[in-house]
Amino acid sequence: MTNYFESRIAKLQKLLKKLDLDGLVVYQGANTKYLTGFDGGTGDGVVVVGPDRARLITDARYEEDYKDRLAEGVDFMVTRAYYEAAAQTAVEFGVKRLGFEASMPYAVYDVMDELLPADISFDAVPEAIEALREVKDEAELAALRRAADASIKAFNDLMAFIKPGMTERQVANELDRLQKFYGAEKASFDTIVASGYRAALPHGEATDKVIAPGELVTIDFGYYVDDYTSDITRTIAIGEVDEELQKIYHIVKQANENAIDVIKPGISGSEVDRVAREYITEHGYGEAYNHSTGHGVGLDIHEGPALSARSSDEMQAGHLLTIEPGIYLAGKGGVRIEDDVIVTPTGYENLTASLPKDLLVIEA
Repeated sequence: MTNYFESRIAKLQKLLKKLDLDGLVVYQGANTKYLTGFDGGTGDGVVVVGPDRARLITDARYEEDYKDRLAEGVDFMVTRAYYEAAAQTAVEFGVKRLGFEASMPYAVYDVMDELLPADISFDAVPEAIEALREVKDEAELAALRRAADASIKAFNDLMAFIKPGMTERQVANELDRLQKFYGAEKASFDTIVASGYRAALPHGEATDKVIAPGELVTIDFGYYVDDYTSDITRTIAIGEVDEELQKIYHIVKQANENAIDVIKPGISGSEVDRVAREYITEHGYGEAYNHSTGHGVGLDIHEGPALSARSSDEMQAGHLLTIEPGIYLAGKGGVRIEDDVIVTPTGYENLTASLPKDLLVIEA
């Protein structure tokens, strides 16, 4: 994958020129990983990108792992004095207009600002690398496909495990185990298993509540494979559920499919959101759809672009989107169905299409 790192750094250097900068200090862990493969996390090193080369600065804990596997044009410096070394590197690279991530903690900015010579400007750059990360290259798309595949296998196995009388937490723990069996590294968020009245909570993390007959259960999960994560939701029934719960399930399912069907390069995030929201609203549940329709996914569980009523983001080939409409009825239950969809040059590729969307009923 080395050539991908070279390409990403080159894209960043090109972007910096447009921003009238000739260098950038990269602090956030997901961004250092994106540019160099360094997986130490936020705060365990920095990357300095100059006009024609880059340098990873970290300490001796990572020396053996990274010294011989960085991309061409990326130096490796071992020191605990990350920020002093970053300032020295900026001088060595001939940088005069140095940027830093706007999300950098003030304490780190303050140290760097003091260390840099007076003739080097030091300016915030909002989400420059994050903007590049929105469009995935082939290596990233391959990892996202593997992540989705592992999640699909684990979820299918989970369906043979779930029984009424189990707790939400037991189900979540089994899904975590299955994901790791199929090659996942870790969860990208605390797995949501929300049953009965708790399914009306969009972010209802698993509890010790017992899953009972007649309830819907929403299961929302994401797991990393090769550094990239899935983000999938399915809602199932435990035995027969009442007529309104069945009704909202079918409405959400159709809203999900309608939104997926319009995905293509050039469509705006607000238009995708409108398609899902309009269908739910037409069927009388607009006020019960209380979140956006989706977001980007990659190294982080939430990335751009945004799929919301206020989004002006335009879809591009290489975006990985979640499509996740929902209806939530307080005190009664809720439904969310979420797929992971790649924008292709001619439309879309649904990575989670093999997970059935017809209401799955677990025998009570």
